[in-house]
Amino acid sequence: MSNEKTILLGVSGGIAAYKSAELVRALRSDGYRVQAVMTRAATKFITPLTLASLTGNRVITDLFADLSADETLTSSVAHIEVAQASDLMLVAPATADILAKFALGLADDFLSTAHLAFTGPLVLAPAMNTRMWEHPATRENLAVLRSRGAVVVEPGSGELACGTVGRGRLADSEPIVAAVRDALRFRGDMHGECVLITAGPTREALDPVRYLSNRSSGRMGFALAEEAARRGARVILIAGPVALPTPQGCERVDVESAQEMHDTAIERLPDASIAVMAAAVADYRPSTPSGRKIKKRDGPPGIHLEETPDILRAVAQRKGSRFVIGFAAETHDLESNARSKLRSKGCDLVVANPVGGSTGFETEFNQGLVLGATGEVHRLETMTKTSMAARIFDFAVRYRRRAAA
Repeated sequence: MSNEKTILLGVSGGIAAYKSAELVRALRSDGYRVQAVMTRAATKFITPLTLASLTGNRVITDLFADLSADETLTSSVAHIEVAQASDLMLVAPATADILAKFALGLADDFLSTAHLAFTGPLVLAPAMNTRMWEHPATRENLAVLRSRGAVVVEPGSGELACGTVGRGRLADSEPIVAAVRDALRFRGDMHGECVLITAGPTREALDPVRYLSNRSSGRMGFALAEEAARRGARVILIAGPVALPTPQGCERVDVESAQEMHDTAIERLPDASIAVMAAAVADYRPSTPSGRKIKKRDGPPGIHLEETPDILRAVAQRKGSRFVIGFAAETHDLESNARSKLRSKGCDLVVANPVGGSTGFETEFNQGLVLGATGEVHRLETMTKTSMAARIFDFAVRYRRRAAA
């Protein structure tokens, strides 16, 4: 059965280009029509004839090629026509070079030119040497592309063609096709929802100079805000003190202390149909912060702490028909602590993340568990926080639909 969707498949010049043949088969098996575009370098690794045979369409390799013989391309500006005729652009493998071109908006071949003319969803499956993948320039280019809405299918780890062992292998066809399917299906699946999200740390003043806080960067909450907006929701983002740009399409309210975050969340809650409490709120604050800087010569200060407001509990107590998602950052007993939080707070889902290692606070990656109030447990392997945000809302949308059925 045909999906009646056309995938513009870009193949750029890396050794993983040979895997594009298998990817075309997987896309065709899923019912998609595929129009392949190859960079000049890609043709050194796999022939255009191979992809033409598998797609059933002429493969485009040159911006200035004579396309008059191709009856499917009638325009003299073929890159515009191909872009307009496609429902999704997929680049696999996406080399460091093509990521840089896309991020900068360069257009010196058919693929990069078609990218600028394309307005639909973009899925990128990078593949490159580990050091190239980890280079700051590549990371910055990926961040730019993600901020524009691109979906990135993370490369896998293992032995690479160059002999290096590490991250950089092109993802398997299955997760790439799944990303294509999701990118086409999820556009607008949260239309009509209003999502209230808390993100980042809070700061609890000791004196006018010092404060108690934690290591949260706010990246997970901001990734959730960006994903909800991408899927059509109105987003209210209540942000603690973080150095992150506001995701496109989100209303941002900046706060500092746990009390400010609590008061703002309760004030804005009536607007929301979904509440996501992703902030790492300080559990304690000084009961009597000093009005002037504490001097070292006065000796160690005696600091009495008191509990801060429990924002998740306060929101859950007022949830009504709202769907409430809580977060649990844990250093040990991840699942048992998450279950305890799920029961005691009264939310619908709890996302539990281990912290203190290579994932969690102050990193681009996360992992953990999603626990549902009706007993479901979903394990999330290590992935970017952008990818995890998408998975979390996948679960939330599914739960809400099931509850409404």
